[in-house]
Amino acid sequence: MPKHSDPTPAAPDEETLPPGSVEIKRRSRVPGVMITQYVELVPRGCSTPDFIRKPFSVTIPGGKTAIFRAIISGDPIPTVTWGRTKGDTVDPEKYRARYDERNREYIFEVVAAGADHIDTYKFFATNVYGKAVCTSNLNVTEVGIKKQQAAPPNEDFRKMLKKTTMPKKKPKKVQKEGEIDPAIWDVLLSAQKKDYERICFEFGVTDFRFILKKLNLMKKEREKEQAKVVEKVSDLKQIEVRRDGRAEFEVDMQLKDPNSQVLLYKDGVMLDYSTNGDNKYNLDQRGTKYCFSIKDLGAGDAGLYQVDVDEANILSTNFQVPDVEFDTTLKDCKAKEGEDATFECVLSVPVGKIMWYKDDVVLEEGERCEIVVSEDKKSHKLVMKDLDVADQGTITAIAGIVPCKASLEVAEDPNRRKGKGSGDDDDEAARLAAEKARRQKEKDDLEAKRRAQAERDATEVGDGSGLGDGSGLGDGSGGDGSGGDGSGLGDGSGLGDGSGLGDGSGLGDGSGDGSGKDGDGSGGDGDGSGDGKKKRSRTGPLVPESVIDPGVHFASGLLDTTANKGDSAELCCVLSSESCEGAWYKDGKKLKSTDGITIVKDGATHKLIIDSCSEDDSGRYRFEADGRKSEAMLTIQDPPKIDADSLKNFREPVIVRAGENASFKLEFKGKEPMKVQWFKQDEEVLPGHHVRTDSSDSHSSLLLSKCQRRDTGEIKIKIKNEHGTIEADTKLIVLDKPTPPQPPVEVVESSLNAIEMKWRPPKDDGGCPITNYIMERQQLGRNTWVKIGEIPGQPSYRDTDIDRGRKYTYRIRAKNAEGISDMMVTDDIAAGSLCFPGAPAPPKVASAFKDCINLTWVAPANTGGGILGYNLEKRKRGSNLWTLVNPADEPIKEKKYAVKDVIEGAEYEFRVTAINVSGLGEPSAPSELVFARDPKKRPGKVTDLKLTGSSYNSLSLSWAKPKAVDGVEDEAKGYYVEIRPIDCMDWSRCNSTAAIQTSYTAVGLKSMAMYWVRVIATNDGGEGEPQGFDNYIIAMPPPVKPRFTDRNMKTFLVVRSGNTVRVHINFEASPMPDITWLKDNMAVAHRVTITNTHKGSQLLIPTAERKDTGIYTIIVKNMVGQETFNVEIRVTDDPKPPGPIELDENVKGTVTLSWLPSPDEKRDDRLHYMVMKRDSVKRTWRIVGDRLFNNKFTVANIMPGREYNFRVFSKNDVGMSQPVLAPTWGTISKREKSTLNFPESKPLDLECAPKFLLPLKFHSAPQGYECYMSCAVKGNPRPHVTWYHNNVSLNTDTNYFISNTCGVCSMLILRVGPKNIGEYKVVADNPLGVAECATQLTVRE
Repeated sequence: MPKHSDPTPAAPDEETLPPGSVEIKRRSRVPGVMITQYVELVPRGCSTPDFIRKPFSVTIPGGKTAIFRAIISGDPIPTVTWGRTKGDTVDPEKYRARYDERNREYIFEVVAAGADHIDTYKFFATNVYGKAVCTSNLNVTEVGIKKQQAAPPNEDFRKMLKKTTMPKKKPKKVQKEGEIDPAIWDVLLSAQKKDYERICFEFGVTDFRFILKKLNLMKKEREKEQAKVVEKVSDLKQIEVRRDGRAEFEVDMQLKDPNSQVLLYKDGVMLDYSTNGDNKYNLDQRGTKYCFSIKDLGAGDAGLYQVDVDEANILSTNFQVPDVEFDTTLKDCKAKEGEDATFECVLSVPVGKIMWYKDDVVLEEGERCEIVVSEDKKSHKLVMKDLDVADQGTITAIAGIVPCKASLEVAEDPNRRKGKGSGDDDDEAARLAAEKARRQKEKDDLEAKRRAQAERDATEVGDGSGLGDGSGLGDGSGGDGSGGDGSGLGDGSGLGDGSGLGDGSGLGDGSGDGSGKDGDGSGGDGDGSGDGKKKRSRTGPLVPESVIDPGVHFASGLLDTTANKGDSAELCCVLSSESCEGAWYKDGKKLKSTDGITIVKDGATHKLIIDSCSEDDSGRYRFEADGRKSEAMLTIQDPPKIDADSLKNFREPVIVRAGENASFKLEFKGKEPMKVQWFKQDEEVLPGHHVRTDSSDSHSSLLLSKCQRRDTGEIKIKIKNEHGTIEADTKLIVLDKPTPPQPPVEVVESSLNAIEMKWRPPKDDGGCPITNYIMERQQLGRNTWVKIGEIPGQPSYRDTDIDRGRKYTYRIRAKNAEGISDMMVTDDIAAGSLCFPGAPAPPKVASAFKDCINLTWVAPANTGGGILGYNLEKRKRGSNLWTLVNPADEPIKEKKYAVKDVIEGAEYEFRVTAINVSGLGEPSAPSELVFARDPKKRPGKVTDLKLTGSSYNSLSLSWAKPKAVDGVEDEAKGYYVEIRPIDCMDWSRCNSTAAIQTSYTAVGLKSMAMYWVRVIATNDGGEGEPQGFDNYIIAMPPPVKPRFTDRNMKTFLVVRSGNTVRVHINFEASPMPDITWLKDNMAVAHRVTITNTHKGSQLLIPTAERKDTGIYTIIVKNMVGQETFNVEIRVTDDPKPPGPIELDENVKGTVTLSWLPSPDEKRDDRLHYMVMKRDSVKRTWRIVGDRLFNNKFTVANIMPGREYNFRVFSKNDVGMSQPVLAPTWGTISKREKSTLNFPESKPLDLECAPKFLLPLKFHSAPQGYECYMSCAVKGNPRPHVTWYHNNVSLNTDTNYFISNTCGVCSMLILRVGPKNIGEYKVVADNPLGVAECATQLTVRE
């Protein structure tokens, strides 16, 4: 494996292209990465460098180490270098670079970063096939250092200093097995109680009691830390993935110091976030709400995110990105109003909670939504109850960051809506009124509880009590005091100024600025005590009975304002009284109308207008009136601005010739630092080969050296600082010679006299119009090129100086003001040769008369260069001589002609020949024969039309010829048959050519369909009137009474149980009969399959059972009659044997057998028995009784002195049962035993050591095929056989199939590969010895 080298911190700007290389630039899939390819074609298996993950821009506090991480691909492994725009990276103590083998990351570190390290850093990855470049920014912030105004000279400078500490994150502690992940405490402190169980499940914690106990202690400590930097914290929302693919989490907090730093961390590492939405991490601040979002989510975004204010942690949320997929996706659902809709999905891995959305609204558990999660956490279900039309939309389930969508359609239910009459509307209005009254009652009860609590607690009240706003008093606006007038309309935010009446009545003037500085007012219980030190007892009621006029208050307070430097700014507030005067202050200093500042009073509206803002105008402004005040912050921004004259000159297109330099310069101003970026065709231009940039505080310039035609395009500059961004663009036009004209060349004409061609203009005209085309010509077979000259700029040419039949090649170049293009060479173009026209189509007779025949024809497909005219010839029937109709020197110009040189009554045929510049072509085929006579009259109607035969798909007709009437109706020459289905209005013709016979069979009809039929006579004069039937005809054979056609049909069938029963009955009947099958005069069972055709019917029982036994009847019935047939089917099985047999001798010389009946005797009336006998002499069984239907049988001829054996079988139509043996009957006379002495036999020893009878053979197998090896071995005891490959045993390897059958040992290799090459050996061993046999296996390609 190739080794990765550590990246080199060096200045790569001086790199030059390798000798003989090209420069092909292309974009990477990763935005912001530019790839330059050095070769036109990268070899297979290799690749140019690329950034799989580019370094992110970093923002860190001063003094910290900045870390850039990148993952780079490329084969061969690229060399990685890095640098910076301003300065170098050679100092090893400041700049470090290394490669992390474990994570496969290139790491670049800037140690103890300071303000001098703020820059754009460039990263280069280079190998022999190309180079990849990207940039990242490093920003260093001064955390905790606040801007101070210039102190008076006599003030001690040390008092202005403030001790600051940098927020540090402890390194993540390595978690030991069994320990609780410390991150759980940060997540639980910011979560709601309902989410405790889910979070513990995610971290694998089960001891909830311990968690809750420790969590309460940590909450108190955290609240103390937060109280140092924020007034209040509320509405903590954990991280959630939205439908648009972003992850969001937010917090509502009011900072004590507006200049406090709000920091974002991920797993202890500070993140750089943006406020304008152009970064991966973004902050959207609306008042006191801070909403953080993460874009372009991926697996690397998982981790613990924390929001800190200075040193205090405010929010912690754990973002998990499980590797999950939807095994079962959501299905689209359609429902009606009032019904429930269910959406269910199944995940590939357990996930405790997934997000449900309806369009952009989060769906949570409630009265109308039920969310169900299975025990294994894989199946998630959403049930939406009591649907309404407004509920339809798109339902989205998000597991981790993977979405799944389905649509919900809710149809209106007219019955449901109809039921909602006026009474329902009244009920709904009553319900809403009751709900409103309930909420008002709850609000009144809560207010009463607060007042009662305040009355119990407030026994003494200070002079500045003001009651805060616990009871709703004070202005409560939080920013400008606009919502509070002291009349009890506050929101409970505790923002009174503590300057109330001091009698505990809570009637403070509410003129505080909402920051909590002038009065405490933050008590949740509403005591709101101010800064008063002396307390006294309350003498009056808690709430006075009369209402005191609150005085002047703010109807609309000041709002924080932002203005650009040089623009006007306006601060505005509205009082409740028009007669009240007020004063404006900036940073505690009173303002007056002076140059640049205008104070306007318009009734109750008070305005402060600053004409031209400067940086000195930034600060906090306050307006005071009648003891009330409102403050706001004015922020002056200085975004980049471009000089108008410089912009006008910059926008003028820059036109240069190829190889010359192009320069661009633009002047601007704005607050520093400013970042300047140049772009060419939307790709950032970085300093390097042929590119040089120069930027200062007031201008920036771009120099492109040795410009090429491909550099033509848009040039854009982008200037950015912390206050804004501005862009300007211009055009770069590089003039050059045009590219060659574009093929293909289209030959418009290639005749005997000229060659005309046209081609496509050059793809690139070089920035100038094409003035001329330079042409040369070469005749095939010659070595010289003849200059034709320059032709005007139209891409076409007609060459008339040609020789007939020769081939020519042309070279074409394009010319403009900058030069001449490369040439385009055409293919060989042949000049015209003798090309005769093809044969026209046979002439057609348009009309015929006794003295004139009119003909028309069509031009031939192959004209051979243009038709000059036609020759028309004629001949009489039976003649071989063709005579020319038109004069030989006067060809017919048109494609029609009237032949007048005809004899009345004669029959003619005609042919036509085309003529072009080469001469006469081939003549056409002759036309149809035509008589020179006046047109005939149409024939009359056919007579005696009748139907001679019919079937299910055909009708046979016959008719008689119509009679000819002189001068009225002529004789018919043919006939057309037309049919029309009874449900259709259009007639269709059965025969395309006229039938000559007076009979016809129409085929392809639908069975049992009804048709109207008619016949039309025709001749040369046209078609006569149609003749049809009075009634429609049905496509069916003549009516036939049902009749069974099979003479040998079986009436009795015996089938073994479990087999298939198939009964096929053939019949003939017309029309198609109704077929009915019955079993014992009842309908057949459902499992019986009946198949009917027009010629037969089949009964099928797939698996017969005993209950299927019975008489089956088929009834075939149609309109003519009916026929029936019965077949008896008996389903049975091998019978069970009879019971035990008893033997009795009632008569000497006989034996009577009696036995118990077989159990199947009751179910099978055809069951009978068979008795067999065997004696001790003959020793063979023979039948003595068969087809016995009782249970007793007497056997005669019993001989004394012999033993008899009897057995009884049960038999039926299928087979016999097992026999039942009777006890032995009779005795045998004893005989003396005879002794036979045999010689003693000697034992034979067959044991032997293993020995190979047939050794292994050499094998050579093709790669990918199977290989079979075998050998034969003998031995006793049976030897144990082991196969070896290169001395490694194969008996337990499943890739080889090994067998040993009767001494034949075989092995099969299913798929031979290079790894199977080597020696194969077989070892056979038993207690008497060991034998070996080996061979070699080679593999062919």
